[in-house]
Amino acid sequence: MSVVEVDLALTANTIRQHIISMLVEAGSGHSAGPLGMADVFTVLYFSVLHVDPDDPWMPDRDRVVLSNGHICPVWYATLAERGFFPVSELATLRKLGSRLQGHPHARSLPGVEASAGPLGQGLSQAIGMALSASIDGARWRTHALLSDGEHDEGQTWEAVMFAAKCRLHNLTAWVDRNNIQIDGFTEDVMPLEPLAAKYESFGWHVVEIDGHNHRAIADAARLAEAVFERPTVVICHTIPGKGVDFMEDDYTWHGIPPDRAQAAKALTELRSLRGRIDGEHA
Repeated sequence: MSVVEVDLALTANTIRQHIISMLVEAGSGHSAGPLGMADVFTVLYFSVLHVDPDDPWMPDRDRVVLSNGHICPVWYATLAERGFFPVSELATLRKLGSRLQGHPHARSLPGVEASAGPLGQGLSQAIGMALSASIDGARWRTHALLSDGEHDEGQTWEAVMFAAKCRLHNLTAWVDRNNIQIDGFTEDVMPLEPLAAKYESFGWHVVEIDGHNHRAIADAARLAEAVFERPTVVICHTIPGKGVDFMEDDYTWHGIPPDRAQAAKALTELRSLRGRIDGEHA
């Protein structure tokens, strides 16, 4: 790995450790999705997005909308690591009066553009932002992060149609294709395949990647910037619970946190992985 890739891998590992610590301290929350999307968030905030922690609401910032708000621990942890607010505040997740609620609340934290809760709403919010930028002739981009499970909802597909109609080339959607949702595997609950072909038929540019390959994530983001006349969707094939062996690919971890013993085991595994990353680079 290059120096940049090593730095990204170490940052993603740190974010995963934050996620575990936050969840066990809160005693509630979602584990699988946040761990699975740590690599995508890391690359976006440390390699792709035009954002400034010292000026979080600058007019020409890129916008980020998290549609599947229940995975917000990964967003909070990433924002903190990027310097938007103190890392120490992560311990307040889901606490009464905290700025870090169980689903994001617009402008409660620097960098949080939109509220989330009901699934299927985020792409529509992101389209509004992208359309506004297009009308104004602004050059900033909008990034919408979606779950695969929320594609069960009709509003998602209405939004997909509308974005294509408006040729929103300044919009990139990132789909967490982890194949799970709260009731089981997506293909058992409501089959989504062929997901890429569906987006293509709606007029989107489609990219499919390994959602844990940092170079592939960055390349997909830059490819989207080079595509004109239509929006881009990046289907990120991820492993739910990534980095924690007993959580990986187990849908039961979709909506529960680890207990103290499980958290200790998870953190030990993640710290060991961090040591191996450091060792490979030494």
